[in-house]
Amino acid sequence: MTFEEAVSIIVRLALEEDIGTGDVTTVATIPEEHVSFGRIVAKEEGVLAGMPVVEVVLSALGPAVEVTPLIEEGSPVTPGLVVATVEGPTRTILTGERTALNFLQRLSGVATAASRYAAEIEGTGATVTDTRKTTPGMRHLEKYAVAVGGGANHRMGLWDMALIKDNHIVAAGGIRPAVEGVRAAEPALKVEVEVTDLAGLEEAIEAGADRIMLDNMTLDGMREAIAAARAHDPAPEVEVSGGVTLEGLRAIAELGPDFISVGALTHSAPALDLSLDLEERS
Repeated sequence: MTFEEAVSIIVRLALEEDIGTGDVTTVATIPEEHVSFGRIVAKEEGVLAGMPVVEVVLSALGPAVEVTPLIEEGSPVTPGLVVATVEGPTRTILTGERTALNFLQRLSGVATAASRYAAEIEGTGATVTDTRKTTPGMRHLEKYAVAVGGGANHRMGLWDMALIKDNHIVAAGGIRPAVEGVRAAEPALKVEVEVTDLAGLEEAIEAGADRIMLDNMTLDGMREAIAAARAHDPAPEVEVSGGVTLEGLRAIAELGPDFISVGALTHSAPALDLSLDLEERS
């Protein structure tokens, strides 16, 4: 599924959820011919993401609404900054307002979180990535927002990369048979193995893993594991995961991993406060 396809599907569902059989308040209070001009305004500091989705929401309700972004996706915003204008039939704007803002606030919140994490490790050589801990149905959009904010995307889903975790290892009978099973079934896929100690790391490398995920290790444990991985030729990529916070991020990055995956980018990012303020034109 492409980003555009995902947006189309989720916007349709969101509008059906919100509008139902009709926007009774707007229809009852606003004449059909009424036209308005409005501004989308940031209410706090952050990073903007999601304007393409706002455009899809309003165009789905009526092609006569013109949305004009005033800053680029990924730009920083401050309180009072006008990020876009909208103009067109008032009924259409009001009916789509909440859905459009829900998407814009959510995606801007994710982009803001990604931006803060990415800035924290600038210059270390490590990359912050997201995880699959996303809002059901919103993954393509939330991962888009992570990228807009300066983070990177881990695998999109279960099909585009093999990640052998603890339960796979138990069920398969060990790391080697799990890796061999993936190689036999999907030889073109990158294979990552989750480990929690040096023994698991060595076994995963010997089995031919492309990337090693160090899961919930202490800083000392990470340091030792990263050094052990780098001693191999060729050395696998190294990812750190589990319990990563913004406060502890820099210390992890300075140990030299290639990637640091952070579920909080999507599962805990607060929405960024933005509003749509109308100014009557006729």
